[in-house]
Amino acid sequence: GADPRGVERLWDQMYTSGLFYGRRGLFPMALSAVDNALWDIAGKYSGKPVHAMLGGEARARIPIYQTGGDIAAGKRAGVRNFKVGLPIAPETPAAETQAAIDHVLAAREALGPDGNLMTDSVSRRGTVDWAVGVAERLRPARLYWMEELLSPDDVFGYAELVQRIGGGGPGWTKVACGEHEYTEHGFEVLVRVGSAEVLQPDITWCGGLTAARRIAKLVEDAGLELVPHRGGSSWGLPIALTAPSCTMAESFAAGSPILDAMTPAIENGDCLAPTEPGFGTALTEEMVLEHRLRSG
Repeated sequence: GADPRGVERLWDQMYTSGLFYGRRGLFPMALSAVDNALWDIAGKYSGKPVHAMLGGEARARIPIYQTGGDIAAGKRAGVRNFKVGLPIAPETPAAETQAAIDHVLAAREALGPDGNLMTDSVSRRGTVDWAVGVAERLRPARLYWMEELLSPDDVFGYAELVQRIGGGGPGWTKVACGEHEYTEHGFEVLVRVGSAEVLQPDITWCGGLTAARRIAKLVEDAGLELVPHRGGSSWGLPIALTAPSCTMAESFAAGSPILDAMTPAIENGDCLAPTEPGFGTALTEEMVLEHRLRSG
């Protein structure tokens, strides 16, 4: 019976009452879903898009970075920033490792000298020495950041990595992580330890938009960079548009039809601020029926 418009107060109540079920993983993910739904309700009730409810000055547009897909096609569409996979680990055979490195170098060649290129190793649980070695081999690619080279639990390893390859040391690439961290409490550890230069909360995992706002303030106060995971989605874009420390919004080259229907407009490589209330999306009965799971 609570008023759904009191979103942040409700978040505090839900977190306090549920944290014994786990401060990471399924509980904050479920909390994210409820929190984001409440923000959507509040926006639709007020007739405002969510980003206009967060306070401060909101951008009208923000550059995207394209994850996956064809770089040449992305460039033709005006995209200037790209991220490619680097799916290797210490145990990866040498030939596969070399092929992955060659793929990144080829991506830089396709992109040209301008524009940002990033890699994502998706928490391959590498060691610090191994990660430094990979980064050395990729110096010619002039990477803007290298993402998730280590386990998300290795916060001290990430801090050492920042000192050895990032701005804390030689500074030839930034260290990015945080996609698998939760709430401002988890991100405060990353910030205090110095585990990253680019922090990447996922608004659908970290505790929702309420948690993401608090994380964004932590990142801004520390003078670091915020680039939310899936920041170009309808639910991630409000933070990307309003956080001063956010520089780009992630967009995927190819999504499912239902995700494409809920993705904000992109124009000449920029994600545009929606004008519709809430997150700017509406789940219709037709959409549900079209994408329902069928047995047999």
